[in-house]
Amino acid sequence: MITPSEKATDPHRISIVVPVYQGERTLRTLIEEILPLTSVTHSPGGRPLIVEEVLLVFDHGPDGSADVIRGLVAEHTFVRGVWLSRNFGQHPATLAGMASSGGEWIVTMDEDGQHDPADIGGLLDTALDQQSSVVYAKPTNAAPHGLLRNAASRGSKWLIAKAMAADNTVSYQSYRLVLGEVGRSVAAYAGSEAYLDVALGWIAGEVTTSPVELREEQGRRSGYNLRTLLSHFWRMVLSSGTKGLRMVSIIGVAFAVLGLALVLWVLASYLLFDLGSEVRGWASTMVILLFGFGATLFSLGVVAEYVGVNVKTAMGKPPYLIVADPADGPLGRTGKADPTEPDPQA
Repeated sequence: MITPSEKATDPHRISIVVPVYQGERTLRTLIEEILPLTSVTHSPGGRPLIVEEVLLVFDHGPDGSADVIRGLVAEHTFVRGVWLSRNFGQHPATLAGMASSGGEWIVTMDEDGQHDPADIGGLLDTALDQQSSVVYAKPTNAAPHGLLRNAASRGSKWLIAKAMAADNTVSYQSYRLVLGEVGRSVAAYAGSEAYLDVALGWIAGEVTTSPVELREEQGRRSGYNLRTLLSHFWRMVLSSGTKGLRMVSIIGVAFAVLGLALVLWVLASYLLFDLGSEVRGWASTMVILLFGFGATLFSLGVVAEYVGVNVKTAMGKPPYLIVADPADGPLGRTGKADPTEPDPQA
């Protein structure tokens, strides 16, 4: 029987989940950095830890990541490949890796080398010291992106935390430590349109941050462009609950009040200051109509987005689908039969 004192000294078992889209040139370096952690090491606070598995989730990127994953799986017993049926995106790929993990803790990190695996011990110390089930890395330096993207990222996170009244105000990062049972539970129930960090906030207890230093991306450009970043932000808005619908109501009330104020101003100016003159103003009327119709269409568009999210959820659209390695299945048997060979069934 294991005594409480012996159990307290057991190493914390960690699963690392890496969504892979363009990792052909960076995955081997990342695995080499993780390799020392696959033996029992200690965090800066003296806690024993061990990385039991690294799950590389192939998200059907444009490079040769699949072959690199297969090579790493063959070379290292702790590396596992998770194969998605098509490209689903970073958050669904992360959820798929979480669902496939078995560690007491789950660490999610990017493939591009920005995140240093050596910081995992600090994340674990923060989780244990503050009894937190989710710990986000808090960069101590500016992200190695352009000034415009960094500003847009900070602004969108502020909007979600403040204007959208999200359940927690912690700045989201893809480098995070999650209690294993929390991460696997989120992966089990999150819908196809769910934003991972918002979903974590629904059930996580204490959520906090731990300081880390981001590194430069290793030899490749980011896979995000303006379209994907806007899509990412919009999913975060829709996943934040019904706050967006409330904002639509507020916009409607604001325009109604503005319209009433304009009517009162027109009546007052006609009755008090311009009595007997011809009423003019077709241009201003058109402006008011355009503003009104614009606000209405905007409101209907936001409502339609929410309806679309619920329709997809009701229809059972999965956030991801895990399949076998295509190279091991029928898709991998691309050879043609030799017509000179005898038919074995003849």
